[in-house]
Amino acid sequence: MIPQPGQSWQPEGAPARRSHEYLRGGTVKLLTLFRPATGELRAEAVQSGSNAVLHPWLKQELTAILETFPPPPTQATPGRSWAEWDYHPEAQQRDAVLPPLRMLLLWDNLRGHYTREMVAWCEAQGIGVLYTPLSGSWLNMAESVQRIIQRRALEGQNPETDPERVKGWLRAAVRGWNRQPTPFVWGGKRHARRDRAYARRHRLGGSGATTSIPVRRRYRSVRNCHRSLIGSSIGN
Repeated sequence: MIPQPGQSWQPEGAPARRSHEYLRGGTVKLLTLFRPATGELRAEAVQSGSNAVLHPWLKQELTAILETFPPPPTQATPGRSWAEWDYHPEAQQRDAVLPPLRMLLLWDNLRGHYTREMVAWCEAQGIGVLYTPLSGSWLNMAESVQRIIQRRALEGQNPETDPERVKGWLRAAVRGWNRQPTPFVWGGKRHARRDRAYARRHRLGGSGATTSIPVRRRYRSVRNCHRSLIGSSIGN
């Protein structure tokens, strides 16, 4: 509940003015579930992000998402095996006691995300929980889309009444995003290294194969032969 920097629509010659003094009237948090492949965003503005608020909301939204999926297979299939996504030794045993894997949930490495009750509920629903490395929250694309929503909703605004007004702005920005969602594609440092390595290779025609050194041609092309013949006739 503080004046937010940014541009705003104002009559010419009458710029927006904000007081340099303000009272911090509370904060608003945006609970977010983001699907990068489609850009679909599920979010809710709340005043507290504690486990008592976050976990019930997550269960409700994850259940709604699972209901849109086809019926789960009776046994593990390629890509839906717990052992393929979990490096722990007991992962092989999970395929025998847990339902097939249906969804992957990427979380930050926070203490509240390791709650036994929440993790057990996810496993029972066929949801595999993956954690970003320590100090690796920048790997979470949900934080990227949160910054976009926050900028769209609050840029140039000066909330002075109550947090409910800020919640309404955030909800409206989420609805606007979902009208035309933008899919996200991961392009981190590893992706950039692969691009640089691929650029240093030499492509081979007819396939996607490459070589680290150029392949020498044993015969000159027909075009070069024509050039040499024409040069000889002119010289003679």
